[in-house]
Amino acid sequence: MSQQLLYRALVSAKWLSEAIKSKQTGQALKVVDASWYLPKMKRDPKQEFEERHIPGAVFFDIDQCSDRTSPYDHMMPKADEFAEYVGKLGVGNDSHVVVYDGSDQGLFSAPRVWWMFRVFGHEAVSLLDGGLKNWLREGFPLSSGKTQVAPSDFHATLDKCMVKTYEDILDNLDSHRFQVVDARVEGRFRGIEPEPRDGIEPGHIPGSLNMPFTSFLTESGLEKTPEQIRSLFQEKKVDLSKPLVATCGSGVTACHVALGAYLCGKPDVAVYDGAWVEWYMRAQPENIISEGKGKTV
Repeated sequence: MSQQLLYRALVSAKWLSEAIKSKQTGQALKVVDASWYLPKMKRDPKQEFEERHIPGAVFFDIDQCSDRTSPYDHMMPKADEFAEYVGKLGVGNDSHVVVYDGSDQGLFSAPRVWWMFRVFGHEAVSLLDGGLKNWLREGFPLSSGKTQVAPSDFHATLDKCMVKTYEDILDNLDSHRFQVVDARVEGRFRGIEPEPRDGIEPGHIPGSLNMPFTSFLTESGLEKTPEQIRSLFQEKKVDLSKPLVATCGSGVTACHVALGAYLCGKPDVAVYDGAWVEWYMRAQPENIISEGKGKTV
Protein backbone atom coordinates (compact mmCIF):
# COMPACT_ATOMS: atom_id res chain seq x y z
CA MET A 1 0.00 0.00 0.00
CA SER A 2 1.44 3.37 -0.90
CA GLN A 3 1.79 6.03 1.74
CA GLN A 4 -0.52 8.41 -0.14
CA LEU A 5 -3.50 6.08 0.43
CA LEU A 6 -3.12 6.03 4.20
CA TYR A 7 -5.08 8.36 6.49
CA ARG A 8 -2.96 11.21 7.84
CA ALA A 9 -1.32 9.89 11.03
CA LEU A 10 -0.02 13.23 12.31
CA VAL A 11 -1.50 16.71 12.58
CA SER A 12 0.35 19.79 13.78
CA ALA A 13 -0.62 21.98 16.73
CA LYS A 14 -1.35 24.83 14.28
CA TRP A 15 -3.65 22.60 12.20
CA LEU A 16 -5.53 21.41 15.30
CA SER A 17 -5.89 24.93 16.70
CA GLU A 18 -7.42 26.13 13.42
CA ALA A 19 -9.68 23.06 13.16
CA ILE A 20 -11.00 23.66 16.70
CA LYS A 21 -11.60 27.35 15.94
CA SER A 22 -13.36 26.68 12.64
CA LYS A 23 -15.47 23.84 14.12
CA GLN A 24 -14.23 21.83 11.13
CA THR A 25 -17.05 21.10 8.72
CA GLY A 26 -17.65 17.61 7.37
CA GLN A 27 -16.20 15.05 9.71
CA ALA A 28 -16.84 15.90 13.35
CA LEU A 29 -13.53 16.64 15.08
CA LYS A 30 -13.03 14.79 18.37
CA VAL A 31 -9.93 15.60 20.44
CA VAL A 32 -8.94 12.84 22.86
CA ASP A 33 -6.47 13.08 25.76
CA ALA A 34 -5.06 9.56 26.17
CA SER A 35 -2.52 10.32 28.90
CA TRP A 36 -1.40 7.27 30.89
CA TYR A 37 1.65 6.85 33.10
CA LEU A 38 3.44 4.04 34.88
CA PRO A 39 2.51 3.90 38.59
CA LYS A 40 6.07 4.72 39.63
CA MET A 41 5.76 8.08 37.83
CA LYS A 42 3.19 9.14 40.44
CA ARG A 43 1.14 11.18 37.97
CA ASP A 44 -2.66 11.18 37.91
CA PRO A 45 -3.66 11.70 34.26
CA LYS A 46 -7.38 12.16 35.01
CA GLN A 47 -6.66 14.88 37.57
CA GLU A 48 -4.17 16.54 35.21
CA PHE A 49 -6.83 16.49 32.48
CA GLU A 50 -9.30 18.32 34.72
CA GLU A 51 -6.62 20.90 35.51
CA ARG A 52 -5.62 21.50 31.90
CA HIS A 53 -6.43 20.08 28.48
CA ILE A 54 -6.83 21.13 24.89
CA PRO A 55 -10.21 22.92 24.46
CA GLY A 56 -13.04 20.46 23.80
CA ALA A 57 -10.95 17.37 24.53
CA VAL A 58 -12.34 14.28 26.27
CA PHE A 59 -10.35 11.93 28.49
CA PHE A 60 -9.71 8.35 27.32
CA ASP A 61 -8.75 6.04 30.20
CA ILE A 62 -6.55 3.24 28.80
CA ASP A 63 -7.00 1.13 31.94
CA GLN A 64 -10.79 1.59 31.96
CA CYS A 65 -11.25 0.78 28.26
CA SER A 66 -9.70 -2.66 28.50
CA ASP A 67 -10.41 -6.32 29.23
CA ARG A 68 -10.97 -6.01 32.97
CA THR A 69 -11.06 -9.82 33.38
CA SER A 70 -7.45 -10.27 32.24
CA PRO A 71 -4.62 -10.62 34.78
CA TYR A 72 -2.50 -8.41 32.50
CA ASP A 73 -2.62 -4.62 32.24
CA HIS A 74 -4.96 -2.82 29.81
CA MET A 75 -5.46 -5.71 27.39
CA MET A 76 -7.71 -5.03 24.38
CA PRO A 77 -11.43 -4.85 25.21
CA LYS A 78 -14.07 -6.61 23.12
CA ALA A 79 -15.39 -4.68 20.12
CA ASP A 80 -18.75 -3.89 21.73
CA GLU A 81 -17.02 -2.67 24.92
CA PHE A 82 -14.76 -0.36 22.90
CA ALA A 83 -17.76 0.90 20.91
CA GLU A 84 -19.74 1.65 24.06
CA TYR A 85 -16.78 3.39 25.73
CA VAL A 86 -15.89 5.72 22.85
CA GLY A 87 -19.56 6.33 22.05
CA LYS A 88 -19.97 7.76 25.56
CA LEU A 89 -17.04 10.08 24.78
CA GLY A 90 -19.05 11.44 21.85
CA VAL A 91 -17.02 9.66 19.18
CA GLY A 92 -19.03 8.43 16.19
CA ASN A 93 -18.02 6.53 13.07
CA ASP A 94 -18.01 9.88 11.21
CA SER A 95 -15.57 11.48 13.70
CA HIS A 96 -12.03 12.54 12.88
CA VAL A 97 -10.31 11.60 16.14
CA VAL A 98 -7.13 13.45 17.14
CA VAL A 99 -5.27 11.84 20.05
CA TYR A 100 -2.60 13.37 22.30
CA ASP A 101 -1.08 12.93 25.76
CA GLY A 102 0.61 15.10 28.36
CA SER A 103 3.89 13.20 28.66
CA ASP A 104 7.33 14.77 28.97
CA GLN A 105 8.40 12.92 25.80
CA GLY A 106 5.79 14.57 23.55
CA LEU A 107 3.96 11.35 22.77
CA PHE A 108 4.01 8.32 25.09
CA SER A 109 0.64 6.58 25.48
CA ALA A 110 -1.38 8.32 22.70
CA PRO A 111 -0.14 6.00 19.91
CA ARG A 112 -1.78 3.09 21.78
CA VAL A 113 -5.20 4.73 21.42
CA TRP A 114 -4.46 5.71 17.78
CA TRP A 115 -3.66 2.04 17.13
CA MET A 116 -6.76 0.81 19.04
CA PHE A 117 -9.10 2.92 16.91
CA ARG A 118 -7.53 1.51 13.75
CA VAL A 119 -7.69 -2.09 15.01
CA PHE A 120 -11.41 -1.57 15.70
CA GLY A 121 -11.96 -0.40 12.12
CA HIS A 122 -11.80 3.40 12.50
CA GLU A 123 -9.23 4.79 10.05
CA ALA A 124 -10.02 8.50 10.57
CA VAL A 125 -7.67 8.93 13.50
CA SER A 126 -4.56 11.10 13.83
CA LEU A 127 -2.02 11.95 16.51
CA LEU A 128 -1.16 15.49 17.59
CA ASP A 129 2.51 15.72 16.66
CA GLY A 130 4.51 16.61 19.77
CA GLY A 131 1.51 16.14 22.07
CA LEU A 132 0.49 18.61 24.77
CA LYS A 133 4.16 19.49 25.28
CA ASN A 134 4.41 21.03 21.81
CA TRP A 135 0.90 22.54 22.00
CA LEU A 136 2.07 24.50 25.07
CA ARG A 137 5.41 25.40 23.51
CA GLU A 138 3.59 26.93 20.53
CA GLY A 139 1.43 28.99 22.89
CA PHE A 140 -2.01 27.57 22.16
CA PRO A 141 -4.78 27.88 24.78
CA LEU A 142 -5.96 25.35 27.37
CA SER A 143 -9.24 24.60 29.12
CA SER A 144 -9.96 23.06 32.51
CA GLY A 145 -12.74 21.08 34.18
CA LYS A 146 -14.76 18.16 32.83
CA THR A 147 -15.89 18.23 29.20
CA GLN A 148 -19.62 17.60 28.70
CA VAL A 149 -20.39 15.66 25.52
CA ALA A 150 -23.44 14.19 23.86
CA PRO A 151 -23.02 10.44 23.38
CA SER A 152 -22.72 9.00 19.88
CA ASP A 153 -23.29 5.66 18.24
CA PHE A 154 -20.06 3.89 17.34
CA HIS A 155 -19.76 0.53 15.64
CA ALA A 156 -16.52 -1.41 16.04
CA THR A 157 -15.16 -4.58 14.44
CA LEU A 158 -11.91 -6.09 15.68
CA ASP A 159 -9.21 -6.88 13.12
CA LYS A 160 -7.80 -10.00 14.81
CA CYS A 161 -4.70 -10.01 12.57
CA MET A 162 -3.48 -6.85 14.33
CA VAL A 163 -3.38 -8.38 17.83
CA LYS A 164 -0.93 -11.15 18.71
CA THR A 165 -1.20 -13.55 21.64
CA TYR A 166 1.37 -15.37 23.78
CA GLU A 167 0.74 -18.49 21.69
CA ASP A 168 1.44 -16.59 18.45
CA ILE A 169 4.79 -15.37 19.79
CA LEU A 170 5.70 -18.80 21.16
CA ASP A 171 4.92 -20.45 17.81
CA ASN A 172 7.01 -17.79 16.03
CA LEU A 173 10.16 -18.85 17.93
CA ASP A 174 10.31 -21.83 15.55
CA SER A 175 8.24 -20.72 12.56
CA HIS A 176 9.85 -17.24 12.14
CA ARG A 177 6.68 -16.00 10.41
CA PHE A 178 7.21 -12.43 11.58
CA GLN A 179 9.87 -10.08 12.95
CA VAL A 180 9.47 -8.89 16.56
CA VAL A 181 10.53 -5.37 17.60
CA ASP A 182 10.61 -4.37 21.28
CA ALA A 183 10.11 -0.66 22.12
CA ARG A 184 11.45 -0.69 25.70
CA VAL A 185 14.68 1.10 26.65
CA GLU A 186 17.87 -0.82 25.87
CA GLY A 187 18.70 -1.61 29.52
CA ARG A 188 15.38 -3.35 30.13
CA PHE A 189 15.68 -5.21 26.82
CA ARG A 190 19.17 -6.45 27.69
CA GLY A 191 18.18 -7.35 31.24
CA ILE A 192 20.45 -4.89 33.06
CA GLU A 193 17.89 -2.23 34.11
CA PRO A 194 14.88 -3.01 36.31
CA GLU A 195 11.34 -3.37 35.00
CA PRO A 196 8.87 -0.87 36.47
CA ARG A 197 6.55 -3.63 37.72
CA ASP A 198 7.15 -5.69 40.86
CA GLY A 199 7.92 -9.35 40.27
CA ILE A 200 8.93 -8.88 36.62
CA GLU A 201 12.63 -9.17 35.70
CA PRO A 202 14.02 -7.48 32.56
CA GLY A 203 15.14 -9.27 29.40
CA HIS A 204 13.65 -10.01 26.00
CA ILE A 205 11.91 -12.52 23.75
CA PRO A 206 14.36 -14.74 21.78
CA GLY A 207 15.10 -13.29 18.35
CA SER A 208 13.47 -9.92 19.05
CA LEU A 209 15.11 -6.63 18.07
CA ASN A 210 15.28 -3.47 20.18
CA MET A 211 14.04 -0.06 18.98
CA PRO A 212 13.34 2.14 22.04
CA PHE A 213 10.18 4.19 21.43
CA THR A 214 12.08 7.44 22.03
CA SER A 215 14.24 6.71 18.96
CA PHE A 216 11.23 7.64 16.80
CA LEU A 217 11.06 11.12 18.38
CA THR A 218 13.22 14.22 17.94
CA GLU A 219 14.75 15.92 21.00
CA SER A 220 11.82 18.36 21.04
CA GLY A 221 9.30 15.49 21.08
CA LEU A 222 8.08 15.68 17.49
CA GLU A 223 7.94 12.56 15.31
CA LYS A 224 10.98 12.02 13.07
CA THR A 225 10.48 12.17 9.30
CA PRO A 226 9.55 9.00 7.35
CA GLU A 227 13.04 9.08 5.79
CA GLN A 228 14.72 9.16 9.23
CA ILE A 229 12.43 6.40 10.51
CA ARG A 230 13.09 4.23 7.46
CA SER A 231 16.82 4.57 8.20
CA LEU A 232 16.22 3.50 11.81
CA PHE A 233 14.48 0.32 10.66
CA GLN A 234 17.28 -0.37 8.16
CA GLU A 235 19.94 0.09 10.86
CA LYS A 236 18.15 -2.52 13.01
CA LYS A 237 17.83 -4.88 9.99
CA VAL A 238 14.03 -4.70 10.11
CA ASP A 239 12.51 -5.48 6.70
CA LEU A 240 9.36 -3.39 6.26
CA SER A 241 8.28 -5.56 3.32
CA LYS A 242 7.82 -8.50 5.70
CA PRO A 243 5.40 -9.14 8.62
CA LEU A 244 6.24 -7.19 11.77
CA VAL A 245 4.97 -7.43 15.35
CA ALA A 246 5.69 -4.82 18.04
CA THR A 247 6.04 -5.44 21.77
CA CYS A 248 7.13 -3.53 24.90
CA GLY A 249 6.35 -3.76 28.63
CA SER A 250 2.55 -3.86 28.55
CA GLY A 251 1.47 -3.01 24.99
CA VAL A 252 1.55 0.80 25.13
CA THR A 253 4.88 2.04 23.71
CA ALA A 254 4.90 -0.87 21.21
CA CYS A 255 2.45 1.28 19.26
CA HIS A 256 5.28 3.74 18.49
CA VAL A 257 6.78 0.99 16.32
CA ALA A 258 3.42 0.55 14.58
CA LEU A 259 3.23 4.34 14.06
CA GLY A 260 6.78 4.55 12.72
CA ALA A 261 6.11 1.77 10.20
CA TYR A 262 2.77 3.37 9.24
CA LEU A 263 4.58 6.63 8.45
CA CYS A 264 6.82 4.59 6.13
CA GLY A 265 3.75 3.23 4.32
CA LYS A 266 3.32 -0.02 6.30
CA PRO A 267 -0.08 0.03 8.09
CA ASP A 268 -0.27 -3.62 9.16
CA VAL A 269 2.04 -3.84 12.20
CA ALA A 270 0.44 -6.04 14.86
CA VAL A 271 1.03 -5.64 18.59
CA TYR A 272 1.70 -8.41 21.11
CA ASP A 273 -0.89 -7.24 23.59
CA GLY A 274 0.35 -9.08 26.71
CA ALA A 275 3.89 -7.92 25.92
CA TRP A 276 6.84 -8.47 28.27
CA VAL A 277 4.76 -8.79 31.46
CA GLU A 278 2.80 -11.74 30.06
CA TRP A 279 5.85 -13.26 28.36
CA TYR A 280 7.92 -13.14 31.55
CA MET A 281 5.12 -14.66 33.62
CA ARG A 282 4.33 -17.50 31.19
CA ALA A 283 7.54 -18.33 29.29
CA GLN A 284 10.02 -21.04 30.16
CA PRO A 285 13.32 -19.75 31.64
CA GLU A 286 15.21 -20.57 28.41
CA ASN A 287 12.90 -18.18 26.55
CA ILE A 288 13.84 -15.24 28.78
CA ILE A 289 16.98 -13.78 27.20
CA SER A 290 18.83 -11.62 29.73
CA GLU A 291 22.29 -10.41 30.67
CA GLY A 292 20.97 -10.15 34.22
CA LYS A 293 19.04 -12.40 36.55
CA GLY A 294 16.64 -13.86 33.96
CA LYS A 295 14.08 -16.36 35.23
CA THR A 296 14.43 -19.43 37.39
CA VAL A 297 11.79 -22.12 37.84
